[in-house]
Amino acid sequence: MKRKFILSAIAVVSIVIFALLGYLFIIFMGNYVIDEEKLVMNTASKLVDEEGNEITKLYIENRELVDISDIPEYVQQAFISVEDQRFYDHHGIDIKAISRALYKDILAGGKVEGGSTITQQLAKNIFLTNDKTWLRKTKEAIIAVNLEKRYSKSKLLEMYLNQVYFGHGAYGIKAAANLYFNKDVSELTLEEGALLAGIPKAPSTYSPIVNSEKSKERRDTILSLMGDQRYISYEEAVRTQGKTVKLQVNKKQENPWLTTYVDMVFDEAKEKYAISNEELLRGGYTINVPLKVNLQQSAYDLFQKAEYFPGTDKTAQGAFVLMDNKSGGIIAAIGGRDYVPKGLNRLNITRQPGSTFKPIAVYAPTLESKLFQPYSLLKDEKLSYGDYSPQNVDQQYAGEVSMFDAIVSSKNAAAVWALSELGIKESKEYLHKVGIDIKDDGLAIALGGLSEGVTPLQMANAYRTFTANGNYSDTFLINEIKDRNGKVIAKHQSHPKPVYSPQTAWDMTRMLQHVISEGTAQNGAFSGELAGKTGTTSYPGVKGAAKDAWFVGYTENVVGALWMGYDKTDKDHYLKHGSSYPTKLFKDILTEADWDQNVAFSVPEGVEDLESPIRMKEIEKVNAKYTFKPLGLITLTLEWEPLSDERVEYRIYESVQNDEKKLVGTVTGKGYYEIPFANVFSDATYSVAPYNVQTNEEGKQTSTEKPTLFSAKN
Repeated sequence: MKRKFILSAIAVVSIVIFALLGYLFIIFMGNYVIDEEKLVMNTASKLVDEEGNEITKLYIENRELVDISDIPEYVQQAFISVEDQRFYDHHGIDIKAISRALYKDILAGGKVEGGSTITQQLAKNIFLTNDKTWLRKTKEAIIAVNLEKRYSKSKLLEMYLNQVYFGHGAYGIKAAANLYFNKDVSELTLEEGALLAGIPKAPSTYSPIVNSEKSKERRDTILSLMGDQRYISYEEAVRTQGKTVKLQVNKKQENPWLTTYVDMVFDEAKEKYAISNEELLRGGYTINVPLKVNLQQSAYDLFQKAEYFPGTDKTAQGAFVLMDNKSGGIIAAIGGRDYVPKGLNRLNITRQPGSTFKPIAVYAPTLESKLFQPYSLLKDEKLSYGDYSPQNVDQQYAGEVSMFDAIVSSKNAAAVWALSELGIKESKEYLHKVGIDIKDDGLAIALGGLSEGVTPLQMANAYRTFTANGNYSDTFLINEIKDRNGKVIAKHQSHPKPVYSPQTAWDMTRMLQHVISEGTAQNGAFSGELAGKTGTTSYPGVKGAAKDAWFVGYTENVVGALWMGYDKTDKDHYLKHGSSYPTKLFKDILTEADWDQNVAFSVPEGVEDLESPIRMKEIEKVNAKYTFKPLGLITLTLEWEPLSDERVEYRIYESVQNDEKKLVGTVTGKGYYEIPFANVFSDATYSVAPYNVQTNEEGKQTSTEKPTLFSAKN
């Protein structure tokens, strides 16, 4: 008897010792099987505008983390009721639940009920694979016990609710609440919480989108369980079961109109802030961007319309970018008509800019260097510079033309001559200041004839210098990035550098405005004030064909560039028309988005406004007559029909027999001139010529007239 007692005691002690050793083994092994990094769940990042409005989510798994305090208590109870009724009583493994499950499995002759706790499910989903081996179940138990040791029940439930999958790409209860009910998790009702609690067991089966009846049946079962466990009264359970399932599905929208922009955000985060694409997708960041949704959508929609792209087939391409004038933030970006994620972004592809290059390579530098003024006369002749002989597109040459009119009419000969006067070296120095470095050293630079070309991004930002009082700074897409805790980890810093004086920048704006109103960019309609320049490069393989067509322009608030062409131009693939098409499309994008309508340019403080050009016409005839006035004076009066512009000066010339004509006087804005004490016996004749005080050009003189005899005048 004594021997039996001793053996029994030894057995009990052995069991206790083995149990203790087993427990210590589990605790010890927990340090090896729990990888703390895996507890940091993939979290969706989001793109927000400058007002904080969400634009879209970026994710590998559509998940947003939520604190347990923001989840209503009855929603937590719904999950506990169906997934782990003894959640608050066990320490990771529920022996009673496992025993009950085994008993039911034996009676049924197969597996009918699981015994896993919420903690075990968390362990399995985060740390383990889905294999069914005893080793995996052992690891699951080890991890569950150790998770319970390390974290509070509240934290474990929070991790579970943030981790579990709810179907349709939604991970975590916050994403599920947004997907199925278009609301925040804190706003979930009892019936909504119970419905969500029923989905994780089999998301494809219990999805209310796919199978509303089964979803409701499972919801009602969970409400009954909540009643059984005294979380709610039976009366509340029955009343809630009587409610229909009301969804307000907020499905993830495919946003092809955003694809270019998002890819550019990825690129900038990686290059500028060393945040990889994968990290951005899983890190729960909030990325604040200057994107304007209406402009981005307008640009994308119009880019899909074939009538804007005059190619030989439907594969003609294009690229468009729009920036904020002051900051340089990119507010819209289209990398191609059929742009795909991580595809060819044509905003970064160099193309021949044509005449859009003239303002930044020639005219602004000559103004800034004081070589010319807006109304200085430039040579407009067919000249040769060694082997280079530029020609005007229309083959018309005026001999001399003001810079103003050379820009408006896009005179090639004048631009090349002006560059020859400025010097290629100085031109390239100014181009470098606006972010463009070129290898070329020929006068063809004036017309955008470059060996490698420039990108739409470069062109838009170079023109932005005109809108920013002559200052240049880098463009960007990311205002700032916050981590999942709301801490700012990256922020754009602008470093503007002066390139032109505010006066030069403003003079360029005024001249480029007239390109829209009376020059090469008249195609299309825009109700606000717009400045800009067109550009077309021809394709020599086919007569009348174009290779690249451009419009670069700006309003008071935004500046952009639009390019059209083929990725590879050949005799079967070319544009049938030039810059008139991108000009119209640019205007239509702004109009469709209702952007800067009826908005005018404002003259910067301390800057003199540039007068509009004086346009002279011929004076048809001058009348000359002697007039007798009081006091016995005889006055010669010359009269003509004045031009409508009162700024025009009129020069009066006198000629006696074969003598050269002599300037005898001037008058501004009037249609008459008087010469007192006239000699009625003189053989002199008179003529009048209009004179442009801006360009110092004299117009054609009228035919000479001999004065008629007396005409009384009171």
